[in-house]
Amino acid sequence: MKIATLSILALFLTSSVYAAEKPSQAFLKKAIEGNYAEIEMGKLAQQNGQNDNVKKFGQMLNDDHSAANQKAIDVARSMGMTPPDGPNAKQKADYNKMSKMSGAQFDRDFATHMVADHQKDIAEYKKEAKQADAAGEYAKAQIDVLQKHLETAKSLRSNKTSSR
Repeated sequence: MKIATLSILALFLTSSVYAAEKPSQAFLKKAIEGNYAEIEMGKLAQQNGQNDNVKKFGQMLNDDHSAANQKAIDVARSMGMTPPDGPNAKQKADYNKMSKMSGAQFDRDFATHMVADHQKDIAEYKKEAKQADAAGEYAKAQIDVLQKHLETAKSLRSNKTSSR
């Protein structure tokens, strides 16, 4: 009887820990997919962008999100999860849409997309940063970089409209 009780207690404690990790794991999955998407969009900006600042921003995205993704993957593995190996379906669709553009249209739509994307990401990262686990620590460490990306994207977007 004691063994059965201890087994049930152990199972309960394990499932409680697992349940507590699930939101952080969901966050990490989205973060890793998002990093992959930003890396690909950064490469695309370097290829299809017309404005030198768009191309430089593309390089910044590639560099920063590659570094962030390695950290996120390490955290995911430390939490016992298998990290995703690329962007999600919506992110791939966004990339495919953007890949058909070039020049001024690409620059304008890219800047607009990056503003919206980084605003959403910052909100999710700030929420996760409140968690007292490895995913929360990862999120907290990335907010300043995401904020820098948002400000850069906003300046690209305003430069587009003011240069017309």
